[in-house]
Amino acid sequence: MDSRGRRKQRWCTQTLTPLMEGPDPDPETQDQVHKKETSWELIREWFRLHKGDGTILSNSKRQDLRLLLGVLACPLAPIPLLPRSNIHHNFHIQENSTAHYIVHQYLAATGCLKREKDMKNMYATGSVKMIRCETEISSGKSVKCLGTRTGENGCFVVWQMMPAKWSLELVVGGNKVIAGSDGKTVWRHTPWLGSHAAKGPQRPLRRIIQGLDPKNTASLFTNAQCLGEKRIGDDDCFVLKVAADRASVTERSEGATEVLRHVLYGYFSQKSGLLIYLEDSHLTRVETQENDNIYWETTIGSSIADYRDVDGVLIAHQGRSVATVFRFEEECVQHSRTKMEEFWRIDDVVFNVAGLSLDSFIPPADIHHTSL
Repeated sequence: MDSRGRRKQRWCTQTLTPLMEGPDPDPETQDQVHKKETSWELIREWFRLHKGDGTILSNSKRQDLRLLLGVLACPLAPIPLLPRSNIHHNFHIQENSTAHYIVHQYLAATGCLKREKDMKNMYATGSVKMIRCETEISSGKSVKCLGTRTGENGCFVVWQMMPAKWSLELVVGGNKVIAGSDGKTVWRHTPWLGSHAAKGPQRPLRRIIQGLDPKNTASLFTNAQCLGEKRIGDDDCFVLKVAADRASVTERSEGATEVLRHVLYGYFSQKSGLLIYLEDSHLTRVETQENDNIYWETTIGSSIADYRDVDGVLIAHQGRSVATVFRFEEECVQHSRTKMEEFWRIDDVVFNVAGLSLDSFIPPADIHHTSL
């Protein structure tokens, strides 16, 4: 058994809980995971460490990094990929639509129309710098700012077998996050929570669609709604929107946690045809034991730049993502907004890696025995 196989075998000793697309709890509270209906309730631990009176508890820096990794390391897109066999069929049906024109121009601009069948898999390495959190706590008339802007450097590697199998390893500040998909199940492993399986439809890794794989990005926006035009920096852009349907967000809900919406916006330059900005917004409602509703809205906006030719395909080689986690209650004036950033750079991209097999995307064994 190779090192990858031994590593995956060690992961399999963990009991899986649903993947949480947001902040993760501290390991000191990990024993409480199985006592709660949903791990979303443990998000409050991070905000507890940043008191409303301006006091920041001693282990909040450790929590900051874990919050960063929970939000920015491996978020998923809101909707599944359209099967490749259906993309051209849908293009034919919508050939007169504005969205079809924008997506077709994007595929042409990146060179993907010339490489229709010869891209079987992909390997990419990169580096990241994650900036720790700044939090604003507002209580009506006053606003308090907590935290300091300190950064952690890291690196990552991504493997993908077209179109829906992928594997990610990311290390920042001595913490490793591992995630993957075998085409049916998406899972994530962190050292403080173990392995988790995602509920709902199988969805692509956001890190891949922000410039690494133009074909999968185009697939996401095939049935998009065109919202018009907007200027991003010096570029006039067409704005396309896709959203998870009600059935899929309901499937992702659990217990007292209800996913209300997940929307993705793509900004395509009118001049170059390239995707230069990507934003998604994810809103969740959690009902507490006191029958109060707490809302968590996570928004990630990514600037995508430095497109370079890699074997005839333009791949974005750097960018910046800004994420905010906004917490508010229906019956409370006070709300909190936490901001974090990631600067990322792609160091190497290789297509059609020899010897890459389906075994590289096998999830932890226990995932097959867990009810989600």
